Amino acid sequence: MGCSIAYHLARQNVRVILLEREPRLATGATGRCSGGVRHQFSNPANVQLSIASIRKLKNFADELDCEIDLHQDGYLFLITRAESLAHFRKSAAMQNALDVPTEILPVEKIGELVEHVNLGDVLAGSYCREDGVADPNGVTLGYARKARQLGTEIALENEVIGIRREGSRIAAVCTRSGEIATRVVVNAAGPWSAAVGEMAGVEVPVRPYRRHVFITHGFAEVPRNHLFVIDFDTTFYFHREGEGVLMGMSDPDEPSSFRDAVDWEFLDRVTEVGVRRFPPLANASIRRAWAGLYEVTPDANPILGEASQLPGFFLATGFSGHGFMHGPVVGELIADLILRRRPQIDTSGFSLDRFAQSKTRSEANVV
Repeated sequence: MGCSIAYHLARQNVRVILLEREPRLATGATGRCSGGVRHQFSNPANVQLSIASIRKLKNFADELDCEIDLHQDGYLFLITRAESLAHFRKSAAMQNALDVPTEILPVEKIGELVEHVNLGDVLAGSYCREDGVADPNGVTLGYARKARQLGTEIALENEVIGIRREGSRIAAVCTRSGEIATRVVVNAAGPWSAAVGEMAGVEVPVRPYRRHVFITHGFAEVPRNHLFVIDFDTTFYFHREGEGVLMGMSDPDEPSSFRDAVDWEFLDRVTEVGVRRFPPLANASIRRAWAGLYEVTPDANPILGEASQLPGFFLATGFSGHGFMHGPVVGELIADLILRRRPQIDTSGFSLDRFAQSKTRSEANVV
């Protein structure tokens, strides 16, 4: 997110300093995500973010001279409950109205897309052929390299420890290596956004939650393409990754924390659900695993734009698991807002003020 914002600002000849606590980029949530990019959301504003972002990803190699391993083999949501099916039908109609080619597939059609999946309890599938997966590290480093070429300073191992204000305005960012005078700060700190907001005296309702990813060794029934399959009602998901399969699942019992160590006991729960849906996983062994952090808001929608109580303090956070896929367009939107230009997508529904005003609309398609 920070690298995309830096790049889009630098394109407009804005001097940018990108501060990163770690010794290298993409070591946090982005570097640990599953790489999915999809249009299938329940909130039309999120669909619009996806349309613009995926368009940018398709043109990424031409614009930034960097390959990102984009595979548009689709997302397939497996639906097992009647109420979920009604929800996905409504969402598909909304997405179609925005020219997204989402289809509600009968069970017999699902078997043509993916083999070896247990469809015994599946009522239908929601499928969009323009969804897919890409390389999170490639996208991040592609933006960073181009931003540097355009004059952006990327300061690694430079942790922010405070934000100094003069009255109702920002005066400086305080780091381990000194102060940086500025009137504009962008809080794109992901799971740590609430702490950065507190430094500025702005309450940011973002909480971190651990999510796991497991990757198997190769086995005979590995899917032939990179179709991203999600068992919606259990949240189990998988797609091909190299010679094996990448899989994961949310844990409703996971408390908010900054823990990112792998809980190997959780693998048993993931495997139990996964083998039931995709039986060949019973013959697979785990090659590696990692855990990362979702940055979750109360309505599972992002927080975008300037904080009304602190001019010059902008937010790009709270993506609730969808930051990587929306990063390309959010970089452009935040740049436009900072430069007082009208953005291509209306971001008012994502303002921080919506929580105080009780004007929230929850995103239902969250895994």
